[in-house]
Amino acid sequence: MSPLPSYSPGVLSLLPLYYVGWADSLLSPAEVKLIRNKISKLSFLEADDKKLLLKWADPAHPPQHQLFRQWGAILRRAAAELPRTQKQSLVELGLEMARKSTEGGQLLHWKAPQTKEALEELEEALGILSGESYRGIFGTPSEEDAKEAFSSQAMQALLDDDYGPARQRMRTLLSDPAFQYQTLPQKEDQRDLVLKWCHLLAERGLGAISYPEAYGGKDDMGEYAAVFEMLGYHDLSLTIKFGVQFGLFGGSVLWLGTDYHHGKYLHDIGRLELPGCFAMTETGHGSNVRGLETTATYQPETDTIIVHSPNEAAGKEYIGNALHGRMATVFAQLLVDGKNHGVHAVLVPLRDEQHQLMPGIRVEDCGYKLGLNGVDNGRIWFDQVEVPRKNLLNRFGDITPAGQYQSPIENPDRRFFTMLGTLVGGRVCVPRAGLSAAKSGLTIAIRYALQRRQFAPDKDQPESLLLDYPTHQRRLMPHLAKAYALDFALTYLTKRYVQRSEADIREIETLAAGLKSYATWFTTACLQECREACGGKGYLAENRFAALKADTDIFTTFEGDNTVLMQLVAKGLLSDFRQEFHDDGFRAVMRLLSRQITTSLTERNLFIKRKTDHAHLTDDEFHRSAFRYRRHTLLVSVAQRMQRLIRRGMHPYDAFLRCQTHLLHLAHAYVEELVLEQFLEKVTHCEDASLRKPLEKLYQLFALSTIEEHKGWYLENNYLEGVKTKAIRRTVDKLCREIREQASLLVDAFGIPDSCLAAPIVVQPRVPVS
Repeated sequence: MSPLPSYSPGVLSLLPLYYVGWADSLLSPAEVKLIRNKISKLSFLEADDKKLLLKWADPAHPPQHQLFRQWGAILRRAAAELPRTQKQSLVELGLEMARKSTEGGQLLHWKAPQTKEALEELEEALGILSGESYRGIFGTPSEEDAKEAFSSQAMQALLDDDYGPARQRMRTLLSDPAFQYQTLPQKEDQRDLVLKWCHLLAERGLGAISYPEAYGGKDDMGEYAAVFEMLGYHDLSLTIKFGVQFGLFGGSVLWLGTDYHHGKYLHDIGRLELPGCFAMTETGHGSNVRGLETTATYQPETDTIIVHSPNEAAGKEYIGNALHGRMATVFAQLLVDGKNHGVHAVLVPLRDEQHQLMPGIRVEDCGYKLGLNGVDNGRIWFDQVEVPRKNLLNRFGDITPAGQYQSPIENPDRRFFTMLGTLVGGRVCVPRAGLSAAKSGLTIAIRYALQRRQFAPDKDQPESLLLDYPTHQRRLMPHLAKAYALDFALTYLTKRYVQRSEADIREIETLAAGLKSYATWFTTACLQECREACGGKGYLAENRFAALKADTDIFTTFEGDNTVLMQLVAKGLLSDFRQEFHDDGFRAVMRLLSRQITTSLTERNLFIKRKTDHAHLTDDEFHRSAFRYRRHTLLVSVAQRMQRLIRRGMHPYDAFLRCQTHLLHLAHAYVEELVLEQFLEKVTHCEDASLRKPLEKLYQLFALSTIEEHKGWYLENNYLEGVKTKAIRRTVDKLCREIREQASLLVDAFGIPDSCLAAPIVVQPRVPVS
């Protein structure tokens, strides 16, 4: 190991504060500004000390890992040498190190009260708890810590999963005054603020996280998804603009382009030096991407591609970054030598470096929307816009210098779906941000219900807390359980997506379509319930529900309309079902018959249908059987129904339409079973025994409240009897009462900074920075 560096007394006095300040690998913009101002005014620092300390405070060049480790070693050694009776603040540690390295008359410098006061002012300004014990950071933690039933910090660590440090960095950053909310009635001012925030994120490398290291990234899609989810706790216009720039625009270049495009564009996209758009949706074609009318025609004489909107309805609609963007990934029908090769993506410059529109480009502002007015959505038309042939994103389809079209995927259908499959990351991330908004709503509503009182049993007794009313528990506790359930399911989806292979990408697309729909519908319903649970206070804009509801409402539509996506899920399930019979033939039929017979003998016998004891109702085997039965019955029945219609001569498309609502129920059942399985998986493998108990209750509440929601279906299909559905209702009530006792800790575990919640009914407003 290399020897530790030696520093001057002045530098040593500040080293503990620098170490803690950089401990999460991120000094916020306000902290950097504050440090620079303070350092320049500290009279006890030499000129060389100030120069070095200011260098260490540069967010563009944070301390390297090796240097940071050396700081830690110096501090641990110094802490170990001090007696345990000595005061344990970080300031005291810095002063003691400065004293020990000082000789002669300079020693008085480090004992002067004004020196200590100056350091304590800096400590307080950086948000470090006054008197923060260095022994807890550099020494052995105390073994006398009080033990709770369960720790919200431990639960938070479980929810943070593999990206705890990254999430904590985001909590620190979003708590910085630079990201403080502002009430801006004009959309132009909102957009400017959101753009400024995006630049702050890009400067810290957060936009490029999923890009390869060669282009300024970390090649870590999982961390990008975690960052996106954390942004969902803040202003959702920022979340979406961040996703448009770095996820959609940058992602299209990354996944549809090749080395030429990566080298030319990715670094600038990740730094937001090249703002861009993802121009797919058209006025006349939203969900039907194959029907896009924009054309990209190859011109062999000039070796260029002409991008053109043939009519007004072919204009690109609702395009994020349309007003700020300088380039767009345009999806268009690629025409080469008179033949249409289907939808491909072409990079088209929109504006020059002076932000003037390029020839042939027309952009119109979409104007005010129901929400997300900090995102500059616009309409874009192309009038014979000429771009180089190399602007074709050519991973799946290319035009050779000789003017010939070529593709590694010969089948045009497979090529189209392969191209779209690479862009499924948006459907992985959007529901995570939506869930963050739902968690914010739940945190506000539950904390408010734990302090707001209404009515008393007697005039001499205190009024009751809202959350002590069974009706209030029924409104909020099932949503809290479902939020936990979806957190684990979306984490599972993200891991599957990050580790995807060509063999399982279609399954992942089905998972993403289903969970995106299910989770964003949940967000809409949850926020409405939370708003109502806060009464008139919830209707005040200052308490965030207006923004949360308005900004997330569109989540059910973009990245794929939820109803359309659920039909894709059902189609995928039918295809797999049909393939199973095609591959296994007679054996598949026998498996189906065996399953139906087993269900009749076990789950649908009179004893089981009427069984109502608590142990049975809270048994995961009962839950899994009920969810599995619903999904399987809906799958078999809709397949048989469509087959009968087609055999009678009905066109398959018409048969599909006839069974459309049936298919949606199937898709819902599939997603609910998936969520249940992932929740149970998390409970089963939870190593912290103190967390397992609350997780079990949340799991049971999710399972039983979902069965209760579908009790009409179960009764119709003779799977349950009325006596059992009544027992389920009573058990749900009991679980709501029990979870109410831990509700505060359970929402604390979401780890949402107060500065992001910013609802005065539960959070003291932050004093604006001057």
